[in-house]
Amino acid sequence: MSGVLAEIRGLAVSYDASDAGGTAALVDVDLEIVAGERLAVIGESGSGKSTLALALSGLLPTGAALTGRITWPGLASQPRPGRDIGYVFQNPDASLDPVMSIGKQIAEVVRFNFGMTWRDAETHAINLLGRVRLPDPSAIYRAYPHQLSGGQRQRAAVAAAIAARPKLLIADEATSALDSVVQAELVRLLDELVSTDGMTLLFITHDIALASSFADRIAVFQGGRLVEVGPTRRVIGMPAEAYTIGLLVSHIDLATPPLISRSGQ
Repeated sequence: MSGVLAEIRGLAVSYDASDAGGTAALVDVDLEIVAGERLAVIGESGSGKSTLALALSGLLPTGAALTGRITWPGLASQPRPGRDIGYVFQNPDASLDPVMSIGKQIAEVVRFNFGMTWRDAETHAINLLGRVRLPDPSAIYRAYPHQLSGGQRQRAAVAAAIAARPKLLIADEATSALDSVVQAELVRLLDELVSTDGMTLLFITHDIALASSFADRIAVFQGGRLVEVGPTRRVIGMPAEAYTIGLLVSHIDLATPPLISRSGQ
């Protein structure tokens, strides 16, 4: 890891800004995202972790009010969503077009960002489907989302998210709808992809045990505030905040062997 990819200072986001004060989703967040790291953002539902991801990627809904600043010292310019930032949503059905074949959706991303011919874009898309370990990538290229399982659809969504070779990959609760075995396989895949391609991973989850098995750092959110951040070993072994301790004691025994192992280990 080297250098800062993104720097967040005094970030606040509220929804329903037309109302007096609105609904605060993030409050005065200061955070740095280090280039090449795996940063896990942990918190219960409503803690603000997904709002942080949407703010970083420029996907906040119309009407949301944002104050503070997000700068990108690790990029030459402001990030281009879909090009510099790849996003994997919790539900792949939210990002996959149900009436377009899986492969064509990925090929469109490649053509738009790199100006490839359809033939070259198709070849690249099939290679990506192989990289995310989908069986018979050529057949999957021609398939439609409804013809795949939930885990396969999520792998296809990952392929689309990395198609433009982004610097930052955001996985927003991308494993929470999957069973534990498929979840572990997908996390292992994400870990390998970011390692191979030199990407930075922002992994958003409520599962501190899962995050602890591969994240370099953990950032803990509560009620829209960043309450603790630090190296995973320190946050797990010597948590500084009562809320973090509560997350730990309410979860599985962290001494249990992890479901995944880090790339190269």
